[in-house]
Amino acid sequence: MTSEDGDILVAEIVDEWRDEKIHIGTPLQPKHAAFGLAAVAVAVMFIALIMQNLVFDSVDDSQGPSGDYERVPVWERANWPYITDAPHGFVMEQGPYGLTATDNEWNSTHHFVEFTLPLDEGGAAPNGKVSLGLWLPDVEEGTKVPVIAEFGPYFDETSVDTGPVEQPGTWLGSMIINQILPHGYAFAQVSVMGTGRSNHCMDLMGNAEQLGVDAAVTWLGTQNWSNGKVAMIGKSYDGSTPWQAATFGNEHLATIVPISGLIGVMELMWKNGSSEARAPFMHNVVYGSYGIDGDSEDLGNACPDYALGPAAGAGAYIWGGEAVGTYWEERYFLDRVLANYNGSVYLIQGMHDWNVDPHMAVPVINQLKDAGIDSKGLFGQWDHDYPDRPDYHFDRSGEGRGREAYPQMTRFDWMQDLLEWFDFYLKGIGEQPGLWVEIQSNRGEWRLEDRYPPEGMETLALDLGGMLSNVGGTTTILPDASTGPVYETDPLEEGIWIAGLPRLHVDVRTTTIGGQIYALMEDCDESGQCIHLGHAVMDLRYHEGGTQEQTWLPILETINAKMEFFTLDAYVDVNHTIRLSLFSTGDDYLPASTSSVVTVQEGTGSTLQLDIIDSAEKLWFDPPTCTHSMCLDWLNQTSEAT
Repeated sequence: MTSEDGDILVAEIVDEWRDEKIHIGTPLQPKHAAFGLAAVAVAVMFIALIMQNLVFDSVDDSQGPSGDYERVPVWERANWPYITDAPHGFVMEQGPYGLTATDNEWNSTHHFVEFTLPLDEGGAAPNGKVSLGLWLPDVEEGTKVPVIAEFGPYFDETSVDTGPVEQPGTWLGSMIINQILPHGYAFAQVSVMGTGRSNHCMDLMGNAEQLGVDAAVTWLGTQNWSNGKVAMIGKSYDGSTPWQAATFGNEHLATIVPISGLIGVMELMWKNGSSEARAPFMHNVVYGSYGIDGDSEDLGNACPDYALGPAAGAGAYIWGGEAVGTYWEERYFLDRVLANYNGSVYLIQGMHDWNVDPHMAVPVINQLKDAGIDSKGLFGQWDHDYPDRPDYHFDRSGEGRGREAYPQMTRFDWMQDLLEWFDFYLKGIGEQPGLWVEIQSNRGEWRLEDRYPPEGMETLALDLGGMLSNVGGTTTILPDASTGPVYETDPLEEGIWIAGLPRLHVDVRTTTIGGQIYALMEDCDESGQCIHLGHAVMDLRYHEGGTQEQTWLPILETINAKMEFFTLDAYVDVNHTIRLSLFSTGDDYLPASTSSVVTVQEGTGSTLQLDIIDSAEKLWFDPPTCTHSMCLDWLNQTSEAT
């Protein structure tokens, strides 16, 4: 099945749903009555009654290498007995294979992958060396297996206390080894260049690191136990290395699962020229000491880009873009992925990620599909997390920042979903997974979309000073972030569902060539209590959007700042209002390096543009109900409160 075939599956399922009146889910019910305590109690009893006989078979009775276990469509999973009271998800059946025993306590082996580094990389060049730990399933002699790998900078680093690369990572590695490896998969943990026992310098996703990643992928795909197919998975930095690997078009890289990973390093910390507080110092302060452990190999850390990193960061803050050679261009991956990659992508992103903003996934998922790459998205209201961690989901969420979607955000079917994805793209068994986007709203509801942002949405345009009344008494944005205009709608006559990438196109005048706007959009109820919906930020030197710096005549000339909000999916209820506040900065963004008073020009040239979905046209579903203690405690609290 091609990517195009996958893109029409949602529409076909919706038609079947309407024809057969299949219950899929319950949209437009904040707090989800279906997730009340009575439903939880029934779910717990249901699990207890059938768990032993239906799904979680013993090792002796489990499926063989063909992977003929029960595959449950996402819209039916609420009715199946997944394990939902644990700290993370589980596969539905234990695989038949154990680990191949080795001479260490983790049943792993250590290897170095040697490759040639260009001399202009300095440091250890030309003798590149990548360190990795490897686990193999105890399969029949001559059986070749695919490998799943996590590449990152944290293994063997005492500052983060992760243990050696041969020890399973507690955040993901142990789960894959215990649950997916027994189904006939190898697993590897790989230290990127300049970290752990890999040599050279900590290049922060630069060319040397990318070459080391590619060399390790080739090594994993050409071993005598390998079937030639490699998958890469990881979160954050470890979710960025899969994008690096995909830039090469390596024949062995069959699929990647980036979880809150970077499509580019500058894109992590800058938005239309605006800089996060960490941005100018990210290279040396955060990762500069990695790989330096006092031995003779520390001499290999003398790399040109290591010295350029701080200058590139400071230069980008001052000028808003590339200031030192091609430092940022070298660390942008998406364009090369779209041009070269021949595998598939399972893209996972938290809609409230405070660390790696969701523009790393949206509209990236649509760009992948447009390039003919088999792609699936899983976008929930968690922050910088995996999809199946109920404790982290609760602890790291707050009012207006994901809490309203708890506990429906926790996806206990995720590990099984991964297994089925790997089965198809690494082994060629089972049905092709649906190439859709599973998106969760800020109120907790899940639905399927062919693309995200969806196509065919109605756009609601609200003009500043008109449908958005000025309730703040000023049109002036001061550079010290103390003052700015505030706009608000009348109470909504009906609820609206906002999806994707809202825009604020606003006419402004400045006193200098510079200035910055931070826009905060909120949902305010009848009592005046407001919660965060979304935010946008822009250095006005980049008011056309993108990376090209603009000029204009200060004071005399009006410019139109074409701002785009970070991705959001939110329901605003009837009788609520939408509030828009404009300041010079907000959240963790720095003030502009070019200070300027900014004056908003109200009227039809200044509009907040919201894309609205019709909920009746969508396919909604409920995930397996969370019965973890934190979920039950939260449900108790909300039940008592209402």
